[in-house]
Amino acid sequence: MDLLNTLVDKGLRREMPTREEALAVLATSDDDVLDVVAAAGKVRRHWFGRRVKLNYLINMKSGLCPEDCSYCSQRLGSTAGILKYTWLKPDEASQAAAAGLAGGAKRVCLVASGRGPTDRDVDRVSETIKTIKDQNEDVEVCACLGLLSDGQAERLREAGADAYNHNLNTSESTYGDITTTHTYADRVDTVQKAHAAGLSACSGLIAGMGESDEDLVDVVFSLRSLDPDSVPVNFLIPFEGTPLAKEWNLTPQRCLRILAMVRFVCPDVEVRIAGGREVHLRTMQPLALNLANSIFLGDYLTSEGQAGKADLEMIADAGFEVEGAGEVTLPEHRAAAGGCGSHAEAGCGSGCGGHESAGCGSHEGGGVCGSAAAVAPVDSAAAAAPAAGEARTDLVAVRRRGTGTDLAPNA
Repeated sequence: MDLLNTLVDKGLRREMPTREEALAVLATSDDDVLDVVAAAGKVRRHWFGRRVKLNYLINMKSGLCPEDCSYCSQRLGSTAGILKYTWLKPDEASQAAAAGLAGGAKRVCLVASGRGPTDRDVDRVSETIKTIKDQNEDVEVCACLGLLSDGQAERLREAGADAYNHNLNTSESTYGDITTTHTYADRVDTVQKAHAAGLSACSGLIAGMGESDEDLVDVVFSLRSLDPDSVPVNFLIPFEGTPLAKEWNLTPQRCLRILAMVRFVCPDVEVRIAGGREVHLRTMQPLALNLANSIFLGDYLTSEGQAGKADLEMIADAGFEVEGAGEVTLPEHRAAAGGCGSHAEAGCGSGCGGHESAGCGSHEGGGVCGSAAAVAPVDSAAAAAPAAGEARTDLVAVRRRGTGTDLAPNA
């Protein structure tokens, strides 16, 4: 297919595809999806080999967010039965980080619900970052706390944060349909503040909210213009109790095409499969590793994910390998420019891979970072093969273990 050959050539040269080419990837048929994956896989392997970076989410403060983001289980007015608790203590967060690192993660992502941190919140998170780094060797820390005020990014950097995540989520033209309590411009401003402070900026999107192909291309092109080190791709989890609970618009093939489009537009950037991979990619998850070079290990913010052991087995069975703590994630030219992961002794530590993000999406949490993601156990009688396109509500399970509970985490 001429289109795919052209996109591979451009990706290997770090040349921007046209909007028409990006839209054409999304318009390919299911019959062509393996060809699309194979082509984008060439670009992925050229820049990142067969390494998969593992990241671990820590929900520092869950629920009761004053923002009205329609996709979020922690939003104002949400009736989703998620865990609700106030700030974790530094030692509690450090213990959670240790569990993720023991499972193979090299980065922990500290996420808190809310519009944005107060100065007191920044003090609290700064203490937590220092505790985690004192107690866990070579760990990378990404913060995801919402909209930043002047000077807060610098304070987080001084405390030892390597990266900051804040997703754009959707196109500027449709943002007001998803959220009314803050603006698209507010999000862009926070990403720019993180950049300016020397943090590795991470920003991504949420697919499956009823957006058009044009919206998806718009937000990915906007992300490229912001030049984050990593781009988390979240697939909406239609959490019961949220306004988007009935939005089941994704198929595994559609998800693969979206990931391929992101890889072609952002060839040398860390692309992470974030929330929703278990729900929407399902048994096609291993194919997606040919497109993305980063995933979350274990559970998400407010939902359960695939077992950590299953994640590791999936990576090995698909012929990939877990990226080690001493390996630099980003390609040499991006690392040399100071991107997270550029050198072991500075900021990101061993090669953070592009601050890539908490993937968490927005700091609000639910449904972004995958907070709604999750594979719930189902009994054999109910597990008959579902019809194509059928809503898989059986795959959404509220997190009841790990931080905020007395149960061991999934890592």
